[in-house]
Amino acid sequence: MAYDLSEIRVLVVDPSPFRRTLFCDVLNAIGVEHYESVGDGTAAYGLFRSVAFDLVITEQIMVPLDGLDLTVMIRTNPDSPNTVVPILMVTGSPSIEDVIAARDSGATEFMVMPFSVTGLYRRLTSIIDNPRQFVQHGAYFGPDRRRTVKEFLGDDQRVEE
Repeated sequence: MAYDLSEIRVLVVDPSPFRRTLFCDVLNAIGVEHYESVGDGTAAYGLFRSVAFDLVITEQIMVPLDGLDLTVMIRTNPDSPNTVVPILMVTGSPSIEDVIAARDSGATEFMVMPFSVTGLYRRLTSIIDNPRQFVQHGAYFGPDRRRTVKEFLGDDQRVEE
């Protein structure tokens, strides 16, 4: 199924001007008409507070405010205008530790660079087709980290008291 992505607003955050341009060109190629890009997390959060974005695509490794900290700010700051916005974390360093850190910060999806037009499109449509429930657990607020929730019918089933 092809999607009309012309009305979504995307914020691209990456310290590399080349990658920001690449992301914007790819977004344009798949039909996204409204996007803005910035080079660091601090500028991104300021822009995020003033524009109603439908998606944030952020590089994980940046200074002074990296993608993980940006994600936590978006999810938990009292002045965040949209704590449940989908966040696609990208990195060129795809270690398991990076994936876990992105997940634990509240990222909705994770994508490794280099990426293809088809790969980015699939991630976006996955976010649309499979919205994830948000949960609060201790200091964590973000998408449910479990990809599937299976019904448990045993004697030790947890129930709310």
